Amino acid sequence: MNRINRRDFLRLAGGSTLAAGAFGFPGLLLAGTRKVVVVGGGVGGCTAAKYLRKLDPTVDVTLVETKPHYTSCFMSNEVLSGDRTLESITFSYAELQSKYGVNVIIDSAIAIDPVAKEVRTAGGTRLPYDACIVSPGVDFKWETIEGYDAAVAEAIPHAWFAGPQTTTLRNQLLAMPDGGKVVIVAPPNPYKCPPGPYERASQIAMYCKHHKPRSKILILDPKTKFSKAGLFKQGWEQHYGFETDHSMIEWVGKDQGGTVSALDAAAKTVKAEAGDFQADVINIIPPQKAGRIAFVADLVDGDWCPVDKRTFESKRHADIYVLGDASSAAKMPKSAYAANSQAKVAVAAILARFAGEQPGEPTYVNTCYSIIAEEHGISVAAVYRLSEDGEQIASIEGSGGLSPMDASAEHRKREVTYAHSWFENVIDDMMR
Repeated sequence: MNRINRRDFLRLAGGSTLAAGAFGFPGLLLAGTRKVVVVGGGVGGCTAAKYLRKLDPTVDVTLVETKPHYTSCFMSNEVLSGDRTLESITFSYAELQSKYGVNVIIDSAIAIDPVAKEVRTAGGTRLPYDACIVSPGVDFKWETIEGYDAAVAEAIPHAWFAGPQTTTLRNQLLAMPDGGKVVIVAPPNPYKCPPGPYERASQIAMYCKHHKPRSKILILDPKTKFSKAGLFKQGWEQHYGFETDHSMIEWVGKDQGGTVSALDAAAKTVKAEAGDFQADVINIIPPQKAGRIAFVADLVDGDWCPVDKRTFESKRHADIYVLGDASSAAKMPKSAYAANSQAKVAVAAILARFAGEQPGEPTYVNTCYSIIAEEHGISVAAVYRLSEDGEQIASIEGSGGLSPMDASAEHRKREVTYAHSWFENVIDDMMR
């Protein structure tokens, strides 16, 4: 018998409802060994695997992940400014195995059979499950920008998955002459990490300000607005002369012709509605959709995976739960901390089902930091709850919000420190 009450769950998940994304959790009475297979070793998958074992060590948990190490996308933009190395955001799955008893298989999941309740891998392993958690992240809609595909991206990187392309983009910035131009092509909504393209522009500007001060960064954007836009533009004005004749950063939105339709890789030129733009460094972040296994496993409706927002169980197939960027979880953003919160909601629902109980009432959270300059950080935070009809995850009024526009320099400096602490805490919570 393994009884877990709400207080225990909150304590184990970090000591507060904000950290846990928790339920009013029922006591559990488990019989026999249950098997859960987790597909995807990012924030959602690792958090789910860890908390399944932490809350009930009798559950047999297997995590299937393609890469032997986890490299964090959040905070990876600091590699571009030179404030971090790629090694500093790369982590082992060892503690999930040794400390929590998660069986980690480095292989690719190639099929999920919802009838036989089995995950199959490229290496030939067959993994039966009582519940399957799928957290596959995103893939790209390559067909949307003429001349840009996975092969071209090796030379003109998206760097949206932290790793070798992050290094490629960093090296291109190092090789760029002073007075060079960087073009960042932002994606349309929805996509992974909404503030990411604008933090990236900030981090590149931070590097250029010190090393290549005559350089320019142009953001071509198919949107009319973006996450934390007021705070970003205020920071750009303060540090990079935004909207002056000497601005290092220029943003061209949809209304100004920022939508990009094609790339000429040889000429290093992108074609937008506003005209053709040639650059020394081009960073294209393509439109996005759920990761490949979600399509293979018939978990999608359109580009994303519909889920029961109370539990994150797929609306396509029973006993499969879809977390993080791949899920349709509006109005939660597609962010690392959202995936962490969703994983805990799904874990609570799965363990309740194993105990023959109904899931409780979920609470969800998101926090996101962005660093604009060395001592200038901004953030957004919210607590969410399920609407009465169960169709939407909506923020609770007054539960969080944006960094204040009139914040002091000391406040902005503290937010940088908070951002770095937040990063370490998320990594600890998901895999240590």
